[in-house]
Amino acid sequence: MIRTPKTGIVIVIIIASYVVASLWTLLSYSSLANFSDLITDSYYLHVAKFSLYQATLSTGLSVGLALPVAHALSRRRFFGRSFLLKVFGTTLVLPVLVGVFGILSVYGNQGVLAQFLALFNIELPFSIYGLNGILIAHVFFNLPFATRLLLMTIESVPSEQRRLAKHLGMGSWNCFKFVEWPRLKQHLPHVVGLVFMLCFTSFATVMALGGGPKATTIELAIYQAIKFDFDLQVGAVLAMWQMAICSVLVLLVGRFSKVLEGASTFCHAAPIQSSDTWNKRLWDAFWIIASLLLVIPPLLMVVLSGLNHKAYTVLTDAIFWQSLFSSLQVAMFSAVIALIVGVLIVSSTRMLRLKERSRLADKMELVGTVILVTPALVLSTATFLMLRGMTDVFSLAVVIVVMVNALMALPFVIKTLSQPMLQLATQYHLLWQSLGILGIARFFSMEWRALRAPLLHAFSMSFILSLGDLTVIALFGSQDFKTLPLYLYQLLGSYQMQAAAVVSLVLFTISIGMFALTDRLVVKNRHRESQ
Repeated sequence: MIRTPKTGIVIVIIIASYVVASLWTLLSYSSLANFSDLITDSYYLHVAKFSLYQATLSTGLSVGLALPVAHALSRRRFFGRSFLLKVFGTTLVLPVLVGVFGILSVYGNQGVLAQFLALFNIELPFSIYGLNGILIAHVFFNLPFATRLLLMTIESVPSEQRRLAKHLGMGSWNCFKFVEWPRLKQHLPHVVGLVFMLCFTSFATVMALGGGPKATTIELAIYQAIKFDFDLQVGAVLAMWQMAICSVLVLLVGRFSKVLEGASTFCHAAPIQSSDTWNKRLWDAFWIIASLLLVIPPLLMVVLSGLNHKAYTVLTDAIFWQSLFSSLQVAMFSAVIALIVGVLIVSSTRMLRLKERSRLADKMELVGTVILVTPALVLSTATFLMLRGMTDVFSLAVVIVVMVNALMALPFVIKTLSQPMLQLATQYHLLWQSLGILGIARFFSMEWRALRAPLLHAFSMSFILSLGDLTVIALFGSQDFKTLPLYLYQLLGSYQMQAAAVVSLVLFTISIGMFALTDRLVVKNRHRESQ
């Protein structure tokens, strides 16, 4: 008989209870009158429209441009291709404010582009603040992410289909139309929905680059209502509004997304092409170079700008070290909690799947990924409202920030671990039962070795996401408790650009270092297992 661990079920119940309590708290601070006032208020209507408008434009640009880039990368093998894909991977884990600083260094009023145009007495034709900056930043972060997802989909086309297309004499367009597009079409709604959610719930980007009331999103309006106006009713109603829109978006993504069927034979070898011409080469080269020019300059400027004469002053400042320690503390605790909770949830859901109770397992994992429906700022707002009548909320700031950051990282942990842990259980659960090895003893004696790579990947993703988060700390941060992202935001806000450059470089170095270390450990682990 297959035993289902109860701890994961208990944790899911606790998370669900916390979300329900948050929802109830928000409802208790709002009323139908508040909602009617909100939807008739011209400012908040503008905020809602702008949130949807910027997210739609950002998604259209990110995914629309990612399609030709992914297609070009799927057809070409060149020196530095693997490095480019790794660089594309860094934008997903890069702290948002570090990317924003790099973008300001390139496209800002005093940026590299403005200085270059000034040599020819030409003014910068746009302002980086407002919608322009938000779009540039969202494309910078999401185009590489969308490109990697779409490239994986294109490369999952079975090689037999490509050989058949070549045998039938299909040209590039027909090959794309009849071989690649049907597979892309299945996966595209998921990519579009994911990127749209990331853009719609974007906080740090809009906070840093938004151009005042005209470029404010719902999430930023929640922060302003609570932090500056202390208007709890408006904050609660806006949080409910945000949650409702996110729920609809998640349902739409689930409705239009389809699971890819058939074999997933990744074509890492040279692509099979019927013919190649200079026009095709130039077309592919254009998109690859354009993507390089989008991603590389901001990252390069983070490194170059950070090496300035203010480095010693910043690195000997007590505030910097306090912020660094707080960041590492939050990131470490959040990552460990997210990893433990994720392992416990997946340990329960995989056994339910083996007992052919997949529907219950899906619901449990859906609760674990609740942060996709309930953005971090909404949970933070609800937590603030729940606790303010019981205790001094800011005395529990560290606990709240760690807890919400762990919930933010949990979807990535569950997504990373669910398939490897299920495959392992499918192969060995009968052996585990016959030996009578269960629980923690089984995990450390038999599973740890096989799951080391996905566990390391899940931990590093959780660590880096928590390290670079500004959303929660912006609400609960104070003079006594601030992290590096909050410190960086304050430096940018006071136009201390050289000091901000140093802090950006430190955050960038820690994030990339963690990313590279994990990659190296995973490679070493695979090499050890192959011997």
